[in-house]
Amino acid sequence: MDRNTITGLVLIFAILIGYSIWMTPSSEEREAAKHRQDSIFEVQRIQDSIAFANQKEKFVRDSIINAQEKQIEEVEAKASPEIISESEKDKLGVFASSSVGTDSTYYLENDLFQIGISSKGAKVVYVRLKKYQTYDSLPLVLFDVDKTKFGLTFFANNRIINTDDLYFKPEVFNSFAVSGDNTKSFAFRLYALESDSASTSNSYIEYVYTLKGNNYMLDFDINFIGLSKYIDKGTNYIDLAWSTELKQLEKSRDRFNGPTIYYKFQDDDVNYLSEQKDDEDELVNRVKWVSFTHRFFSSTLIAKDFFLNANIKAFELENQHPHYLRSMQTEIGIPFQVTDDQNIPLSFYFGPNRYKTLRSYDLDLERQIPLGWSFFLMAWINRYAVIPVFNFLEGFGWNYGIIILILTILLKIVLFPIAYKSYTSSAKMRALKPEIEGIGKKFPKKEDAMKKQQATMALYKQAGVNPMAGCIPMLLQFPILIAMFRFFPSAIELRQQSFLWATDLSSYDSIWDLGFNIPFYGDHVSLFTLLMTISTLIYTKMNQDMMGSTQQQMPGMKTMMYLMPIMFLGLFNNYAAGLSYYYFLANVFTFSQMFVIRKTIDESKIRAKIEMNKKKPAKKKSSWQKRLEDAAKQRGYNAPKKK
Repeated sequence: MDRNTITGLVLIFAILIGYSIWMTPSSEEREAAKHRQDSIFEVQRIQDSIAFANQKEKFVRDSIINAQEKQIEEVEAKASPEIISESEKDKLGVFASSSVGTDSTYYLENDLFQIGISSKGAKVVYVRLKKYQTYDSLPLVLFDVDKTKFGLTFFANNRIINTDDLYFKPEVFNSFAVSGDNTKSFAFRLYALESDSASTSNSYIEYVYTLKGNNYMLDFDINFIGLSKYIDKGTNYIDLAWSTELKQLEKSRDRFNGPTIYYKFQDDDVNYLSEQKDDEDELVNRVKWVSFTHRFFSSTLIAKDFFLNANIKAFELENQHPHYLRSMQTEIGIPFQVTDDQNIPLSFYFGPNRYKTLRSYDLDLERQIPLGWSFFLMAWINRYAVIPVFNFLEGFGWNYGIIILILTILLKIVLFPIAYKSYTSSAKMRALKPEIEGIGKKFPKKEDAMKKQQATMALYKQAGVNPMAGCIPMLLQFPILIAMFRFFPSAIELRQQSFLWATDLSSYDSIWDLGFNIPFYGDHVSLFTLLMTISTLIYTKMNQDMMGSTQQQMPGMKTMMYLMPIMFLGLFNNYAAGLSYYYFLANVFTFSQMFVIRKTIDESKIRAKIEMNKKKPAKKKSSWQKRLEDAAKQRGYNAPKKK
């Protein structure tokens, strides 16, 4: 990246900021707009008053008519409680009697959540997690009644039956609460009646929900009883369709941990759809579970055995309501045998994406937490080091800001030997700076670049200095840096936890709302992100001073190192405050380490040791090193000469 490119990027960024400020209306323009809006509102209010009066008159008239019609319906209902059209009978056959009914919701409750089950479809339409709230302090409800569909589809007497449209009957039920280790079950039945006069039957579909007092898992059994004479004989699977819209539960929409669908194959790994764009997939192999996943919560349908296959889709509606994030759909194939009694054991998980909780079910549900599973080293660091230490520190009941502080100190202590090695290497490089500059003056021409490189490597070898010694420690620290980048935004423990000015360490910590949006930055100022950026710039300056000789060989890289923190300022401004806070602390402790190491290392002694190494006889070259040098010389000698 040359100077002109960097200047162009800076000018573009300045133009974008200037344009955003220039387009912001002045106070006079805002006042005039407010006055116009008030005038429009007053006219609208008068029009609404007239419309309301007309509607009130119509309402009174319609109420009288409806009351008369209701009286007529009540009289007719005494003679025929349920009137089913001939078209419904022809369409649904033995299940026609279930096409009419009352849509009632029955509630089950344990120590952790409250669940609402609708009689229409006998499906879970409401889940409220008791221990959590939304970002605006409302009860945390995973999805809404009118946005959820869940039903079986199969053939019965050559008719397509969809249970989502039919009314189930509860079996001896009153809304109940269960606590501790206690367990209760509740059943809904969808009867197959061959005649209108029949009031009961030994043929039915039964949904049995079993709830334990202290568990986020809800057992769900589907039983087909006495239906073999109705279901088509060639049926070897039935379809289950489940869809809903995921609600916005957090203040910010995370660009990396967005809502999506996770799934696990029966004997394979966990995978997921895109978190940012519309995506879908056809899973043709056996599937163990499918999950509609928020950033911190999930709704998961689990097979005790397996699903045959599944089609999954995550997308945004064309006019998606701002209170909803994305729409989720799945169609699942369930293995089925046409027998008199068929049981399909399933279960639901409705709860938080907390690593310890999900791990306890031994279903790989914890793989929904993005801890860097695609890169084993990051996953190991988070799984076997960061999470256990973080959970251990939680046990002391400290504020999570203090926990992050202590975690940072512990990591810096562990990484201190690597930092010491890196600093020692840079000190050796500084000691060789005069000789390296002399080599540069000896071979100033571009065509002598190979000779310059060979002379420099010979100097390193003679002085006993490894130029890669400073890079290797940095590479060893990089997986930890990225592991932290994945851990903090995914840690539900930080959700709605305050520290200093940050009200939620899992979201951004705005100290100033700008009132306008800056492209690639946002409409607010996050203080922890600002502190992280400033400290990173200071660290870059200190590092540049330490590595002066090597940076002179790459002037474009020097400017790029200063530009990167500015780019991160825009990236992290809308990200988790806990992460920016950690990086800020890491920079501060790095400054302290550098100060301590600098006081303990005598660079004059390093220089003297290098001079002693130069006087020692040269070590015999290895066959590998000799081949490399021969290849380099061959390339150098065969280079075409300019005429």
